[in-house]
Amino acid sequence: MSAPQEFKPRILGFLCNWCSYAGADLCGVSRYQYPPSIKVIRVMCSGRVDLEFVLRALSNGKDGVFVGGCWLGECHYVTEGNYDALSMMHLGKKLLECAGLNPDRLRLEWVSASEGNRYAEIVTDFTARLKELGPLGAGEGMDKKTVNLKLEAITRILPYIKLVEREKLRVRFADKAGYEAFFSSDQLNSLFRETIGEKLAISQIMVLLQERALSTGEIAGSLGMSASEVAKHLNTSARAKLVRFDEQQKRFALA
Repeated sequence: MSAPQEFKPRILGFLCNWCSYAGADLCGVSRYQYPPSIKVIRVMCSGRVDLEFVLRALSNGKDGVFVGGCWLGECHYVTEGNYDALSMMHLGKKLLECAGLNPDRLRLEWVSASEGNRYAEIVTDFTARLKELGPLGAGEGMDKKTVNLKLEAITRILPYIKLVEREKLRVRFADKAGYEAFFSSDQLNSLFRETIGEKLAISQIMVLLQERALSTGEIAGSLGMSASEVAKHLNTSARAKLVRFDEQQKRFALA
């Protein structure tokens, strides 16, 4: 009987051209050792990495996404895009957590052109963390179909999320600690639930009802929500004429 195959995480990395990509190149030239778990895409700035890129990578079977940028204060652009990358990372983590996916699957780190060894250490550490979490979905107790449903639900409301981010969540702090304090504050969490959390829950229900009509209990079981929470979102959706209740089947369907 063959031994169970070891889980090997698959990581997609987005590295800024000026620092992190150069650091990864130095890592290779210097022959620093790290797991062959990461595939790299070079971008001109870490601030260019969109939430849609992260969601697409996870939808295509990656177990984690790594974003590498210049250290704060050392961006090669006047707009200092690495601050935007920091906001994107915190927002992305909250979205993954809200959808029931582990936020540790998204990671942002600073790597300069001279830090080849740091790049190797980060990839090694991130790979080890993903091994602890397990494959995307399985580590969260979800099948692949449910994971893709949740990622599609986030993707569908991305234009709305970006609008909220621009109007309510776009901040600039001097250091990483400022962002961590802001995105973990009670005020931010309340705002997130009211503006994005409810929209995301309804989006998940809409994606699920594409396949067939379902009862409140069936929706709750599929999405890991409480029946009362689902009922509240269905009432909201019914008032907006997004769903209708089929009296014969005793189930909800898309309007």
